[in-house]
Amino acid sequence: MPTSLASRHDERVPVNGAVAPRALLGRLRRHRRAVFVVAVALLLLQMAVAMVSTAVEQTPTIDEPVYVGTATVYVQQHNLRYNPEHPPLGKLIIGTGLLFAHPHLDPAFKGDQTELGRHVLYESGNDPWRVMLWARLPVIVLTLLFGLVVLAFARELAGRRGALVALALYAFSPDVIAHGSLATLDVPASGFLLTSVWLVWRARRRPLLYLPLSAVALGATVATKMSMLPAVPLVLLLAVVSVWHADTTGRGAAPAGDPRVRARLLGRAAAAAAGMAVVVVAVVWVTYLAVDPRLHWTAPADLPAVHGLRALLVDHLPVPRPYRDGMRVQFGFENATWQGFLFGRLYQGSLWYYLPAALLVKTPLGMMALWTAGSLTLLAVRRLRPAAPYLLVPPALLLASAMTGSRDLGVRYALFMPVFLAVAAGCAVVPRGPRAERAGAERRRLPGWAGITRRPGPGPVTAALVLFVGVSSLLTYPYYLPYSNEAFGGPGKTYLRLHDSNVDWGQDLGRLADRLKGHYPHEKVWLVYKGAGVPSAYGIDATDPRTVPAARVHGLLVVSDTAIDKADARLKALLAPSGRVEEIGHSITVFRRP
Repeated sequence: MPTSLASRHDERVPVNGAVAPRALLGRLRRHRRAVFVVAVALLLLQMAVAMVSTAVEQTPTIDEPVYVGTATVYVQQHNLRYNPEHPPLGKLIIGTGLLFAHPHLDPAFKGDQTELGRHVLYESGNDPWRVMLWARLPVIVLTLLFGLVVLAFARELAGRRGALVALALYAFSPDVIAHGSLATLDVPASGFLLTSVWLVWRARRRPLLYLPLSAVALGATVATKMSMLPAVPLVLLLAVVSVWHADTTGRGAAPAGDPRVRARLLGRAAAAAAGMAVVVVAVVWVTYLAVDPRLHWTAPADLPAVHGLRALLVDHLPVPRPYRDGMRVQFGFENATWQGFLFGRLYQGSLWYYLPAALLVKTPLGMMALWTAGSLTLLAVRRLRPAAPYLLVPPALLLASAMTGSRDLGVRYALFMPVFLAVAAGCAVVPRGPRAERAGAERRRLPGWAGITRRPGPGPVTAALVLFVGVSSLLTYPYYLPYSNEAFGGPGKTYLRLHDSNVDWGQDLGRLADRLKGHYPHEKVWLVYKGAGVPSAYGIDATDPRTVPAARVHGLLVVSDTAIDKADARLKALLAPSGRVEEIGHSITVFRRP
């Protein structure tokens, strides 16, 4: 037989009476991979465009100037004196962007951290737009990288289709986009924790490789936000589970039925967790030493006193003194009484159900449905069930911890929910029930084609829900911070139910400046603004109406929506006869007062 005919014959394999060309099969496999890669790239691209364009348009939110000022001091003066209530890592990440912005800071500046942020952005000759963009870019890049962690984790559990569902929910999440485009700490802390949990999950196969990496990520988590500390013992416990699984199920597995062997395996797992704890503490120390290698520190004069179990924790935690003093500051915040606003009610103190209620308002409806379906699938499908403690328990524990807090200020305190549950939602594509599991185990093949197996797609319902989430997210562009879902009226109605970082965090001062210049030139402006921006720096010449007699206030009255929610008797009297004209960015309302 001629060589060409023999080669052609060898490329064809009979299956059930049909003939399958191997070359074509290879091309089909490469085609599926290419489609997957393109879909991932498109999802991350839309997320990047959404975050960058949002970052370019938004003025500083309330917390950002403090972090930017502190990061500037870190980079230029290597001093830890500002913002001790948060560890340095998140601000060091922000500082990597400031290396390119080169903001000027007077070395002789004296003031608190709020004054520092204002000084860096508005009083030192710096361009606040440029400084803020460079400060936000590292967080944007990190948010995109965490999207790859979501993708990889979900792919291990639910295949490519599940991975795409998970990444889509992450990439379209209005809360992740909103806070991922800010120079704040919530997305970095949540993303580092997910990375740590994913690596602990992978340690079920190769603990020596993945446990040290997981410990580094866990250290980065608590070196970014102290509110993540409750997750540390849980992740260490999951590490014990992973090492036990690796020792009892892999090659050369030990017979765990013998009590002595069981005790030895448990000791090995506990030793691995202890080693992780040492690495976590070391990462925290390294972040402080990266700012100031000599670790000079003077405790603030007004450091709150801490008693009871909290004092025991603070005094014995093997971390730098600035970290422990920062914990005292945080405990002081928790001891204070804050104002909250939920469903039109202004109240003092906190409500235990605030965060679940706020998440109900601000999470896309399709996303909540897929969170539920994916979580139920994790619990129902036998092969996925071992992953349930890794994916469902950490966010549940942190949510329970956050619900006991005293500050009802926004869903950013529970930003780990859309991060973790995106991965869980990817499991919704995995068929449930004994028949589906048997079918998956048998890997049935399509008749007539070798090497191609029947793989369940995401299903029309799952695909429709993902599409619903995407449309809801795209329609709110570029106003992601005040997002609320369709059941609560969309972003234009969020201010009726929530306040502060849920809707109005000072982000629309620049948009207000453009609107006043283009539509209300030469008019007298009365402004009640809640935020960290300086109106005059954006060309807004305005007066606070609360500083003059009410009879003098006529014409354009501009009020931040959070200020409306918290209005005292004087502001209410100014608003009562005023007519609503328009909304700026769904966070600032323009009135006309007769």
